[in-house]
This record gives sequence, structure tokens and C-alpha cells, in this order.
Amino acid sequence: MGGMQGWLQERLSRRLLLAGGVAAAGAAAANVTGAKGEAAHPGHDAGGTAVAPGGDAYTAGPSGHSGAHGAMVTIGEVDSGRNGFDPGAMLTDWEVGTLSTLPDGRTLRTFEIVAEDKEIEIAPGVMFLAWTYNGRVPGPALRATEGERLRVVFRNYGSHPHSIHFHGIHAARMDGVPGAGLIGPGEEFVYEFDARPFGCHLYHCHALPLKRHIHKGMYGAFVIDPDPVRHPEQAAVARSRLLGSAENLGWQEFVMVMNAFDTNFDGENEFYAVNTVAHAYMKAPIAIARSRPVRIYLVNVVEFDPINSFHLHGNFFDYYDQGTTLTPTLKTVDLITQCQAQRGILEFSFAEHETGLYMFHPHQSEFTELGWVGMFDVREDVA
Repeated sequence: MGGMQGWLQERLSRRLLLAGGVAAAGAAAANVTGAKGEAAHPGHDAGGTAVAPGGDAYTAGPSGHSGAHGAMVTIGEVDSGRNGFDPGAMLTDWEVGTLSTLPDGRTLRTFEIVAEDKEIEIAPGVMFLAWTYNGRVPGPALRATEGERLRVVFRNYGSHPHSIHFHGIHAARMDGVPGAGLIGPGEEFVYEFDARPFGCHLYHCHALPLKRHIHKGMYGAFVIDPDPVRHPEQAAVARSRLLGSAENLGWQEFVMVMNAFDTNFDGENEFYAVNTVAHAYMKAPIAIARSRPVRIYLVNVVEFDPINSFHLHGNFFDYYDQGTTLTPTLKTVDLITQCQAQRGILEFSFAEHETGLYMFHPHQSEFTELGWVGMFDVREDVA
């Protein structure tokens, strides 16, 4: 009986933290202050939808887009200015570095990344002491082109040893593990390698304990676009992925890093999100032009849960696992799963749909309820 009670207490405490039902739950979290959440009241759901006596918020008419899941969203707004990053802007904010030419004529693309400790807000009033790349979580979304020489100047301004481990092909001395690019506070290291293979990759700290450094926020998307010249048999598809090309401009591209936060250090996540802020894309749905195709670079870095997923409502998509092929690895699916560090590219269109709000979320219901859910706002056109 004691085991069952413990399990129930754990599950209840995690939801009450979000719901704001027990103030002590927020106060007990070592680095959480002023936690807020939804609070149901007799006769109304959390979003203000009237509920008939004997009814419930799920069957009542929704009050705006947040009502689609019974208005199970956090109350209030996160201060993006204080955070120094905005989940809406993160969707399309690619870091392309600076370009120069090597003596052999090849392109050199240089990135500068610093590690620093920073307190960030992950839900209204909920603060998290993060370790960051360039002051944001996730770190900057790096984008390069296949075959370029990449140079990443890394400086550690944080309080712990850190590194950058890139998922790609490189020499052992550039691997970002102890003895090969792991540096202490105040030190600098330069990673240099060729951009290959093309695809949707990631980078993250590889200092020990690994789960601690990743969970604290040290990760980011790393996309290498295919060089159309190297893929003549599929040049048109390759050009559509090449940032800045005429074919690429026809696509609506977004980078989504699925992450989560253990706010009380018990090895269980209390909040889940895409691009850090819980319910960000429920409160501010992502505008989509109905006539233009959509491409999502999706990366899973959720720690403490072995599997994450992405489900799209009212539509299906093609999926390119790891993004290293120019033909889909899965066609016409509405849900894919990813383990930690798995990533891929999703492509779909709303051209034959009505305009309106279309939900996306994982099919782990707990993740959805604790912050990882959003909406696409499909419109005739987007300015």
C-alpha cells in the first residue's frame, strides 16, 4: 500500500505544481520561485469558459485556442526580454556565423559560442538556473552547408568545465569529450572540421555527469544543408533545403528543440516544452500560410524520459530520420517517436485544408499537460 501511495503522491505533486494547487510544491523546488499555473473554479475552466452545473471544462465551449485542451495552460506570460530569447523568434532564428575564404578556395564558416550560467524563466514565475550556450536555451541554431570548413570558437564563462560535442563527422581531437575539447572556466578551445554529412543534427556539452550538463540547458540544433552540386540526381530537393535559395524561400521552415526541466532535482521533469517555455505556442500559435509547404527541424533533448514524440492534428507528414536522406524514411504519418538526441525533418502542407487552428503535441499525455503542446494558425497568407 505504501508503494501505491508514494506513486500517487509523486504524480499529484507534479500536477499540483503546474496547477498552483499547493503553494508548498513551488516553494520546495530548489531553484523555483513564484510558481503559477492553472486553477479551476466551480462553474468555470481555467480559461474563463463557462461550465454548466454538473459539466466539465473539456466538454464546455472553449474560450479561444487555449480551450482546445480544457484550457490546461499556465496562467501569465514569461518575460522574454529578461530571458534574452523569445520562443516565437527561435523558430526561425538561424545562426549562420561569418564567412571567409580559405587559401584552397573553400568556404570557412566561423561560429563563436560562449558558455555561461544564467537564470531563465521556463513558465510564468518559474525560474530555472541554467547553463547556457550564448545565454539561451536551447543554444543558437547553427546552420551551414555541406562541404564547408567549420570553425567554432568556444569560450567557457561558466562555473563548471564544459565542451561542445557535435553530432557529425570529425577527428577524435575535435570530439568535445574529456581530453578533446573539454575546457575549464575561463578557457578557450577552437573546434574545426568539415560540415558533413548533411542533415538535422545537434550539439551538446559532453562533460560529466552528462545528464546533468544536458538537462541544465547545454544543447542546440546543428543543421547542415545539402550541397545541390553534390547531389545532381536530386538537385531540386537539395536546393529546397539550401538556406537562401529561391527554392528554399518557398518553404516555411521552423526549428523545434523538444526539452524539459526537472525543477526540484528529483530525476523527474516538472515542465515540458518546445524551445524551453511551457505552452508558448498555445498562447501564441505559429502562423502558417496555407499555400506554402512546412518544414520542421525537430530535435529531442528531453532528459529523464526515454521517449518523446510529435503528433500533428488533422494532417500527415513525411519524415526524414536524422535528415541525412533526400527521400523520406517514413511517408504519410501523423506521429513519430524520438529517443534522446534523435532528430529528423518533417515536411507537410495545409494547401488542401480549411484555415484554422491545428494542434501539435507529443502523444505522451503527461508531456502535453505539463507544457509541450502548441497550435499552427493556418491562414490564407502570412505577412
